[in-house]
Amino acid sequence: MGKVVFKRPKSLADVPTHYCPGCPHGIVHRIIAQCIDDLGIQQRTVGIAPVGCSVLAYNYFNCDFFEASHGRAPAVATGAKRARPDLIIFAYQGDGDLASIGTAEIVHACNRGEKITVIFINNTVYGMTGGQMAPTTMPGQVTTTTPYGRDVNSIGWPIRVCELLSSLKTEAFIARVSMHSAREIVNAEKVIKKAFELQIANRCFTFVEVLSSCSTNWGMTPVEAQKWIEKEMVPYYPLGVFKSPNGDESKN
Repeated sequence: MGKVVFKRPKSLADVPTHYCPGCPHGIVHRIIAQCIDDLGIQQRTVGIAPVGCSVLAYNYFNCDFFEASHGRAPAVATGAKRARPDLIIFAYQGDGDLASIGTAEIVHACNRGEKITVIFINNTVYGMTGGQMAPTTMPGQVTTTTPYGRDVNSIGWPIRVCELLSSLKTEAFIARVSMHSAREIVNAEKVIKKAFELQIANRCFTFVEVLSSCSTNWGMTPVEAQKWIEKEMVPYYPLGVFKSPNGDESKN
């Protein structure tokens, strides 16, 4: 008789994916769903899906969801959490959404210390709308709106959201993880679970940035894209815990 070594988390819906082949969104969804199951919070978890590749995230989770306007997920999450403090609220946002049109929303939600969890997918481009340059696009990176590469002298440097948020005085949990290897994926699950645990304990605002790939818009195979994360993104976006209410910060 075979032994079951892996099964779909209850909080993850059994539906086909719309994401591109090799896209890590599905892996992050699975991690979040597993954390929800492990912590026993499915019946009181509410997700927020804004505009972007994650606009259909509500199709993949067996929990309640709100749809938010572009960049406004932290505001919707704030309203839900203040109206129902007993709920566990998480926003799932991309870099074009969170770090551009939603910059003010995320900065002030963190500064107010809202007791919500934000999962931030950084794949350096506007993935859904055609691969345009995002605030996180790497120096020299070619996109549909920077055909000669991002010129930092005229456009500025990529925004490091974890470093920005961790500079605020308000207590928070701020961390960055990656999807470029099996080891990092295992670590990402531990960090995301920690973020949810801190919200359950009503401790602080929690934020996890996930370095991800966009093979379609990068013009790479999935394997090439994972190597590019490790070689190009990780040196500029170092992994680790940038701020913690427990004082256990640790960066690579």
